[in-house]
Amino acid sequence: MMRTQVAVIGAGPAGLLLSFLLHEAGVDCVVLEARDREYVRQRVRAGVCEQPTVELLTSLGLGERLAAEGMPHEGLSLRFDRADHRIALTELTGKAITVYGQQEIVKDLIDAHEARGYPISFEVSAVELSDVDTARPRVRYRDSEGNAQTIECDAVAGCDGFHGICRPSIPDSALTVYEREYPFAWLGVLARTPPSHHELIYTHHERGFALHSMRTPEITRLYLQVDPAESLEAWSDDRIWAELTARLEVEGDFTLREGPILDKGITPMRSFVAEPLRHGRLFLAGDAAHIVPPTGAKGMNLAIADVRVLARALEALLRGDETLAAAYSVTCLRRVWRAEHFSWFMTTMLHTDPHADGFARQLQLSQLRYTTSSRAAATSLAENYVGLPFA
Repeated sequence: MMRTQVAVIGAGPAGLLLSFLLHEAGVDCVVLEARDREYVRQRVRAGVCEQPTVELLTSLGLGERLAAEGMPHEGLSLRFDRADHRIALTELTGKAITVYGQQEIVKDLIDAHEARGYPISFEVSAVELSDVDTARPRVRYRDSEGNAQTIECDAVAGCDGFHGICRPSIPDSALTVYEREYPFAWLGVLARTPPSHHELIYTHHERGFALHSMRTPEITRLYLQVDPAESLEAWSDDRIWAELTARLEVEGDFTLREGPILDKGITPMRSFVAEPLRHGRLFLAGDAAHIVPPTGAKGMNLAIADVRVLARALEALLRGDETLAAAYSVTCLRRVWRAEHFSWFMTTMLHTDPHADGFARQLQLSQLRYTTSSRAAATSLAENYVGLPFA
């Protein structure tokens, strides 16, 4: 049997950052991850970092590549009525966002773990939790060679995502779940072509939502609203580019740059929150506890906000002070629900609901016109988008 203070389940940004914070504070922990090392380093996820996220990573000495390769943005465009309407994020809030892929943050965290000798166990399987409602939880699993292992610890951090094993390890009777599924999905593509615009473009179009984003100066990330039941095989590269061109078209000087599509996939849209984020000595963080539609660019940033609070709570708990651990769920959920509302607001304002009538669609346009013509409304969007202060 292995003994550690905290067992962290999942090597995404939440689990890796939590492990790093705990180790730096002198807390012994180990990370367990089902996927192999290279898969974790390469999987493409979110790309927008809020300013509090950038500041935290920089303060921890993890911001060198982020500063060199990240792309700061001082504004974004809401495109509708065939016109661009810029939200001046920095002018309105004094803050900015930085485009830097989630997989890049994961690479930085893995490299930092390996440089310091902090343990990560990849390719584990058959993970089971027990005794989480006691002071000595246990984690059973099989290592990469198939050997049965057991960890006894003081706490378990469930950072293993929406489909992980940690949240299902909590009795249904102990959780309250809030959920909303949307009648559309995103078809996302990664293309080898320079971005067509220097900032993000969120488009409301009668044919459906579209988003122009980027990952690097040479790689563009683009999204199309599609039906959740849509088949990926029905979307050839030519059809994707034609639809993006139609939805992103604008009066004035704009040309969508095309290039080879490197990756594409369809992602359903949902909002999900499970409360509370703690059951005994099991603490949930990130997607294991909550999901937001990606329209507000909040998922990864929420996970980072969670573990910043959780790291301090666990440090105190291991010293015998349960105050922060007892408050962990309530503290994080305030920020979670604000992000849920903002993500819902952006999603419902920008997407075309196939079940909506003309009245509802006119309300969408009214909201868009108000948001882009009122400084107060634009400031509200901007301060939510660049990131509210950590708890």
